[in-house]
Amino acid sequence: MGQDNLRSPRGPRCIALVGPFQSGKTTLLEAILARTGAIPKAGTVEACNTVGDQSPEARNHRMSVGLTAATTTFMGDSYTFIDCPGSVEFAHDMRAALPAVDAAVIVCEADERKLPQLQIIMRELEDLGIPRFLFLNKIDKANKRIRETLATLQPASRTPLVLRQIPIWKGDLIAGFVDLALERAFVYREHMPSEVIDLEAGDVDREKEARLTMLEKLADHDDRLLEQLLEDIPPPRDEVFDDLANELREGQICPVLLGCATRENGVLRLMKALRHEAPNVTATAKRLGVDDEKTGLAYVMKTTHLQHGGKLSLARVLRGHITDGDTVQSSGGGSGRVSGIAVPNGGADGKRASAAAGETVSLGKLDPVHTGETLTTGKTTPAALADVVATPPVLATALSALDRKDDVKLGQALTRLIEEDPSLSVVHNPLTHEMVLWGQGEMHLRVAVERLKDRFGVTVKQHAPPVGYQETIRKTITQRGRHKKQSGGHGQFGDVVLDIKPLPRGSGVVFREKIVGGAVPKNYIGAVEEGVGDGMMRGPLGFPVIDLEVTLTDGSYHSVDSSDQAFRTAARIGVTEALPQCAPVLLEPIHVVEIVCPTDATAKINSILSGRRGQILGFDTREGWTGWDRVRAMMPEAEIGDLIVELRSATAGAGGFTRQFDHMSEVTGRAAEQIIAAHRTAA
Repeated sequence: MGQDNLRSPRGPRCIALVGPFQSGKTTLLEAILARTGAIPKAGTVEACNTVGDQSPEARNHRMSVGLTAATTTFMGDSYTFIDCPGSVEFAHDMRAALPAVDAAVIVCEADERKLPQLQIIMRELEDLGIPRFLFLNKIDKANKRIRETLATLQPASRTPLVLRQIPIWKGDLIAGFVDLALERAFVYREHMPSEVIDLEAGDVDREKEARLTMLEKLADHDDRLLEQLLEDIPPPRDEVFDDLANELREGQICPVLLGCATRENGVLRLMKALRHEAPNVTATAKRLGVDDEKTGLAYVMKTTHLQHGGKLSLARVLRGHITDGDTVQSSGGGSGRVSGIAVPNGGADGKRASAAAGETVSLGKLDPVHTGETLTTGKTTPAALADVVATPPVLATALSALDRKDDVKLGQALTRLIEEDPSLSVVHNPLTHEMVLWGQGEMHLRVAVERLKDRFGVTVKQHAPPVGYQETIRKTITQRGRHKKQSGGHGQFGDVVLDIKPLPRGSGVVFREKIVGGAVPKNYIGAVEEGVGDGMMRGPLGFPVIDLEVTLTDGSYHSVDSSDQAFRTAARIGVTEALPQCAPVLLEPIHVVEIVCPTDATAKINSILSGRRGQILGFDTREGWTGWDRVRAMMPEAEIGDLIVELRSATAGAGGFTRQFDHMSEVTGRAAEQIIAAHRTAA
């Protein structure tokens, strides 16, 4: 029985295209759409005319900065391909979409430098239990034998990489391939289907050896096949295809196919493998724990705010139907009415009245719904099918609107931007009254700022966010604070005596009162504490003051002129006058930084940390990750600012880190003088 007649799951399929940065995912999507007739001709990234990467930011930087969904048909079946960004800075889009796909095609090339990125992506798929093919792209540029390439790539995968095809060489060039399951040879034809040819004598032995290797790997999970191999009985071809499909779906193997997306070579064989071996929505729903109720159920893969078209939720229907006008409940607790359903095809979406199980569609104007949530047409709130957590941010920029009248507009735009991409976050700095935008790297933040301007019409000015310097004191003092003002009618009078002394690091600011005989009435003591807090906001060095105790010991009041405001002002004056006499000292925040990196980059990382005043605490192997290390160090916050830029440069874009505040440490001498001078200049 031939492969084209093999029984396979039917119905709409959803396939993710994933892989390291610049491996050719968007180009492969173009080749698939062209070969299946969805578009008349494949575009190119260089010409900026691809279905994927249609945003101005993607085309400006010649890279994917968000996922693209495009739907086509092949041999009567519908397929939606999710083209995911390859850069780790935009990986959240991939992570959010993956739970609901049927299978993934990992697009990679024979480049050892991209192995760590490949391993990160493989781990995501393995942990989610998603069946996966590996498409070895740019095969026309291969400069080593396929077995060497496979040996290079295997450490990235915890499951065996199983060659489905071997190349046919003509001198130093690859002219075609042999399909080991189909036992047929094909010669490539540029932008045309491959042509079946007879195997030459020299390739027959290679084919037999490679096919036996493939069968032996399949036999690891099939006792019947193992017996056939031991007894030299040729297994029936349809049983081989069944084994390939079953072991793919069980996550026991990762089949490897060859091709060249720019020449559209290997695309049809990839599509046939997807048609016959990739599972359908029934298996995906089972993997996600979806029960067999009749109500419509969908998973939201991506949220987009169109400039003039409102909010769109890209969703995979996993059960039942969703119809235009349906009211849906979200696992996040919100509900909304579907206003428009469309089948995505890059920028050209086809409207329709409803969507059935298996289909991937854009649902219009579901304002309370967010990426990663589950939707149902039922009456009760559904359970979440996936828990998509954003990676902690690693780089920040302080933002403010270039035109002050756009302040409100900026806040609204950032809210929408973060809804689209939850791996961004915003923190409001109460001292500078600025918004600090956090992201996954330099390009991530750059694209976010470009989107603010291009899509939301807000131009911003940026600078590095301030380091959280603080100050404390070394000496004890007793200080009187007095506020007296007479200006007709009631005046203002407040008088306090404060004992101020240093406390151990990490104590914060402690306020006490030891008033005897009503020198300061009880009803004014709260105002005194507020005034002390006001005085701590900016110390003599220019920074917030911490780790000291202020005790109200005495004072006086006026029965007519005293007030809360007068005592608050008196306390602030007392603190402000006292602190310069208490031997103020500068403090800088120290964080524990934990870096994960490929082992061959560990020495570089140690050097980077040492050059940034880092104190290395130790390093060991990263548990469960072959060829990776984990390095821990203490680092000043001032040195962490752009650490990720240098770290990614040293690890071919694969390294990452997390950090956690640990303590404040004194800064003295010339270093302190430079920090204080720079702060005063900036202020």
